[in-house]
Amino acid sequence: MGGHGVGEGGRGVEVGVTFGLLVAWAVHDLEEVVAMPGWAGRHLPGLQVRYPRVPELAWRRLEAMGGREFATAVAVMGGVVAVAAADGHRTGGRSGFYQAALNGFGLHALAHLSQAAVVRGYTPGVVTSPLVVVPFTLWARGRLRRAGVLRPTRPRNVAQGAALAVAATVGAHVVARRLPRRE
Repeated sequence: MGGHGVGEGGRGVEVGVTFGLLVAWAVHDLEEVVAMPGWAGRHLPGLQVRYPRVPELAWRRLEAMGGREFATAVAVMGGVVAVAAADGHRTGGRSGFYQAALNGFGLHALAHLSQAAVVRGYTPGVVTSPLVVVPFTLWARGRLRRAGVLRPTRPRNVAQGAALAVAATVGAHVVARRLPRRE
């Protein structure tokens, strides 16, 4: 194959475009896994004072993100991203699932940047969002476009990417909470 994903006949994209999603995601989530435990513990009390209208459940969820549940959720999400990348490779970049995952990955950088703005400082994931997530997403979409396999950018496609990112994230945390804990 010469480093290209041929997929469903004809032109495809380089393996870096499809499996690069998994690599870019791993770099980004490594920042989150390393930073989250200490960050959540240090910032939770101040955030609760600054934003008293936020429901208590949201604070409990943030507190849980500092431990094993968060790392487990990241691992589950890694499985979802790996499947999307593999499907993208199998189809030469044409996969709707892969493209929705790529779009969701790029869009979720906006959430990190927004979180940092609300907190008025560093939040886990905000460094690699503009340095890895956004550039990779734009590069990969450009490669898909040049290969003639990028689906048109319509509000529905953007919504699908965002919905996939949210559903996968929520699902990963639900799975992580339900897994038995060994003490």
